[in-house]
Amino acid sequence: MPISLLDARHRTVAALGVAQTLAWASSYYLPALLAQAMARELGLAPATVFAAFSVALLASAVVGPSAGRCIDRWGGRPVLMLSNGVFALGLLALSQAQGLWSLFGAWLILGLAMGGGLYEAAFATLVRLYGREARNSITGITLIAGFASTVGWPLTGWLEAHWGWRAACLAWAGLHLLLALPLNFSVPRAQGLAAAAPEPAGAQDSPVVEGVPAGAPAWRAVLILSWVFAVTWFISTAMAAHLPRLLMASGVSLAAAVAVGALIGPAQVAARLLEFGVLRHVHPLLSARLATLLHPVAAALLALLGAPLASAFALLHGAGNGILTIAKGTLPLVLFGPQGYGQRQGWLMVPARVAQALAPWWFGLCLDRWGAQALWLSCGLGLLAFLALLALPKPLPDRT
Repeated sequence: MPISLLDARHRTVAALGVAQTLAWASSYYLPALLAQAMARELGLAPATVFAAFSVALLASAVVGPSAGRCIDRWGGRPVLMLSNGVFALGLLALSQAQGLWSLFGAWLILGLAMGGGLYEAAFATLVRLYGREARNSITGITLIAGFASTVGWPLTGWLEAHWGWRAACLAWAGLHLLLALPLNFSVPRAQGLAAAAPEPAGAQDSPVVEGVPAGAPAWRAVLILSWVFAVTWFISTAMAAHLPRLLMASGVSLAAAVAVGALIGPAQVAARLLEFGVLRHVHPLLSARLATLLHPVAAALLALLGAPLASAFALLHGAGNGILTIAKGTLPLVLFGPQGYGQRQGWLMVPARVAQALAPWWFGLCLDRWGAQALWLSCGLGLLAFLALLALPKPLPDRT
């Protein structure tokens, strides 16, 4: 590939990565810092704020397939730019919320933006631009946006401490318009898919074209991936919502739980670097199987041995989650090809978004009842996801 094209691709990945960092920091990672302050000022329980956030996740599941279809047709630039406007509108509405209904309405708007502005849309944008060659670019975006919580939480906390949660929401709205919108505008216009990545003869007649033998039923792979994505997003969201409490139930002090939790982010980024450097030479299905197995191993170790294995749990869980984020983008690409990727990705992620919305509540109930032994639930679900991936046909050599 010519150097000029490589440089252009690197600029695109960098722009999308920074825009994704901002999008995640101002939506998915916002309630962790602002929920208490919002609830206190609005006279609501913190759980009500998280319920509104769950509504946003459900709205994103509804919007996802339509956003993906639009990206398949027109490319990702207009969809991502529109999402920045909707993000800004939702954050503005959130900054002006005065009670229950205005809070839920603001998060509903933010959910619409999330459905067309988070990873799935960015992945579909890259596939629309680069076809089967998008795998490394997808990894590049996750390497940058993997720092969304690292950047977002301190900035949100600083804004809230100095000017309050309403000003923090307004600041994030401004960043969407002043920073993320121009970055997404810099993404190249999508050309015809065939020009960017020519399809092999007969590819459109066989949905499973690269990693799985052509005779494998497409519906079986779709169901398996939907299940795996739902389970893995349930686990990652449950851990994100309850990790300090879970570690304390395992015998870890509060200060140590915070320190251990800080290991997850670096573990995710390190695993993505491993994917970018070493695992890119193997089929994504194999790396996904390995990643899916890491949480069950980590959960079993922590449930059996307790506090001494807390750091190992965080590192293994974080590493698995880091690679699985990439797998959510690359597996559908290599198994089904780039044609119709965006809409298919949207449908594949609907169960995952629903599971994600329910995870904090469901796992919280399990933690209330069983304490640290609730880890056996996430361990068992992770093993079922691993077995589901084993049920996919043996991958052919990866040619992407």
